[in-house]
Amino acid sequence: MAKTSSGGDLEREVEELAAKLGLESRRQVRLGRRLWGAERRIDVVLTEPVSRKRLGVECKSQNTQGSAEEKIPATIQDIGAWPIPGIVVFAGHGFSPTMRSFLIASGRAVASDDLEDWLRFFFGLALA
Repeated sequence: MAKTSSGGDLEREVEELAAKLGLESRRQVRLGRRLWGAERRIDVVLTEPVSRKRLGVECKSQNTQGSAEEKIPATIQDIGAWPIPGIVVFAGHGFSPTMRSFLIASGRAVASDDLEDWLRFFFGLALA
């Protein structure tokens, strides 16, 4: 995937990849409320059009050290409350090595460069 400068850019890249793979996508899908009342949204929801299998994708991009990294553990925990499977897609050089290791070890995250292969496996699509 291309280098992203923001979460919104990464969302667009996920949508472009989904279209390339024949998947449907919707951005900023409302999904009820969090415990403290804030509206819950999924950045991108991907749907395989025949099986209707769905996947929620949270997009985190960070090119310098900053606050995106601090939100990751809560994001991964929030994914567990979704009624569909979900992952975090991350991009950028601003994530610390420790956070990158945490993301990969969580089983709920994939680097943007590895997303196409991951989606092909998840949705049972032909491997490239």
